[in-house]
Amino acid sequence: MASTKRTIAFYASEEAAKIKKVLLDMLKDSRYNTQPSYTANSEEYPDNKIPFVDKHMSYLNSHPSVDHDHYLANLKLITKVR
Repeated sequence: MASTKRTIAFYASEEAAKIKKVLLDMLKDSRYNTQPSYTANSEEYPDNKIPFVDKHMSYLNSHPSVDHDHYLANLKLITKVR
């Protein structure tokens, strides 16, 4: 997964560790819909399902200008089971 210097730097950062912890906490909490999503990348995900945490970590890695706190707050609102 980590192939470029920017990608390696993101995944190794303290901020990425904090984001991953929030995402893992959401995954464990039944109040959020955290089902895996479809992905066309069958090389990395043979069953064509990308886990919730991988999906959002990958998005934040590929969009460095996104405010992480704002993204996580919106993600919680969007995935909240009502």
